[in-house]
Amino acid sequence: MTEFIESIAPNVWEIRERVVESTWETIYMALVAALIAGTIGIILGIILVVTNRRGILENVKFYHYLEQVINTCRSVPFIILLALLAPFTRFIVGTTIGTTAAIVPIIIGIIPFYSRQVENALLEVDPGIVEAAESMGSSPLEIIFGVYLKEGFPSLVRVSAVSIINLIGLTTMAGVVGGGGLGDLAIARGYNRYQMDVTVVSTLLIMLIVFASQWLGRVLIRKTSH
Repeated sequence: MTEFIESIAPNVWEIRERVVESTWETIYMALVAALIAGTIGIILGIILVVTNRRGILENVKFYHYLEQVINTCRSVPFIILLALLAPFTRFIVGTTIGTTAAIVPIIIGIIPFYSRQVENALLEVDPGIVEAAESMGSSPLEIIFGVYLKEGFPSLVRVSAVSIINLIGLTTMAGVVGGGGLGDLAIARGYNRYQMDVTVVSTLLIMLIVFASQWLGRVLIRKTSH
């Protein structure tokens, strides 16, 4: 088996330890970015829902301001965002190179997308349930946690699964600027050095991570939908 792998992917076999390290770097970036961006995205999504017209904390002017900020951030291509955020990244982590540094723009890049997904998921909650909670004297926080998040949980799981796939894509793009992970390996070692087997294996490993996240998402969706 070892000889077979070495024969079809000699460059990969030569740097097999680096391949394993890059795989864990990609998983590390995805998990940390998902945790932080997920928390912020849910908060922003809730704010969008409750401040929208007929929301429980209606503030149309604030809603439109926040909406414009989110839409503007979403319109910036991620590869450009990497360059724009370089000074901020350096201020936060002390460098713009490496896996930890790449997490900063990944978080900022995925938050606008995820917050919109959260807003759409929570808007699926039956307005009648919200109105019933209001008529019973529930506070805004009680409605947010007891109605929106509770009733909208299956939808939140669904949009989170989609967002994770997008986030994994951003981790690979971070490799263009030396962000580490499989994207960096595919470009710096595979593409730049004409080692096609490294590029192919890196791509397959990225796809494997995506498929694993899709499978986990489907499992969670099935469990929360009943």
